[in-house]
Parts: sequence; structure tokens; C-alpha cells
Amino acid sequence: MTPNPWDAEAATFDDEPDHGLKAPDVRAAWARLLLPLMPAAKTKVIDLGCGTGSLAVLLAEAGHDVCGIDLSSRMLDVARKKAGGLDIDFRHGDAADPPTGETYDVVLVRHVLWAMPDPDAALAKWVRLLNPHGRLILIEGRWFTGAGLTADECRTLVGAHRREAEVRKLEDPALWGKEIDDERYLLLSRH
Repeated sequence: MTPNPWDAEAATFDDEPDHGLKAPDVRAAWARLLLPLMPAAKTKVIDLGCGTGSLAVLLAEAGHDVCGIDLSSRMLDVARKKAGGLDIDFRHGDAADPPTGETYDVVLVRHVLWAMPDPDAALAKWVRLLNPHGRLILIEGRWFTGAGLTADECRTLVGAHRREAEVRKLEDPALWGKEIDDERYLLLSRH
């Protein structure tokens, strides 16, 4: 079995402010961003490529029913520890082909679409996970390294599967724990 390269990152992944959400101001910024996007008080959410579970924990603490999927067993180990007594369904699996037959009110994916070998196929599967009035929330970017997707590229990809794709720039340094000079955004599709 080929080792997952993300397993080696698990021990230090949360050192980045926006990964670990350890700083209260960073955590509060992500809560201000995401919690108003949830369609109901107790929303059923799947966090694909959840990594160490920071967003899954944030949403579960707010009362949402959360499932987190990640291909890295070590990332999931960190996520389970971070969740403590919270009831979060963390599952080992590929975000491109999530191991679930359920549907969700929200499909949340942060910094994953750009890394998919076939982003269009992944999006098609993610959209099928949504309830009829479900929301797709993608957090992506085109980073200073040259990796990633521009907002226009992401909007075009989503447009092949959904009628709506609203893009919000994420330039607030509080989200990242530092000033940024690259393109970071949230794409919200309600239908």
C-alpha cells in the first residue's frame, strides 16, 4: 500500500493559523464566515477533505450534524482527538469519491478541488450528495505558489453542475492569521 503523503503532514498541519484555528481571532473569523451560511439551526454537513477536522469541529460545536471525510488516517486521528466528546462522524475515504450513500444539506470543501485529478468528476459526485435544496460551499484559491484555481475557473467548473455560483473574496487577514497577497475566495451555490 502506497503511503498517503498527507499522513506525514498531520503532526504539523495545524501550525498554519487557518488550518488549526487555534488563535481565538482566527477561529472567530471562520465562525463569522461559515455559520451564517448554514441553512438551518441543525444542518447536516459533510466536510470533504476535512484534514485535521478544524471546520468540522467548529460546525459541530455550533450544533450541526457533521461528517468529515479524509484520505489521511493520521489527519483523521488528529481530528478525532480535536473533536473530544463531540459527535462527529469521521470517515476514512477519498474526497473525490466519498464513502457515503447519504445526502446532506451542505457539502463543504476547503482547499481540495484544485488538487483533484478530475475536478469536474469530483464536483459531479459532490453535487449528487446534496439534498434538493442543499448548498455547495467551496473555499479555494490561486496561491502565491501558482497552485490552485482562480475564482473564474472555479465558477466555470461549478456552472457545469449548478445554476448558481456566488463568489466572495476572502481577503480578511483574520481568516488566515496574516496578510495575504494571493487570491482566496468562497464559492456558494444554493442551486
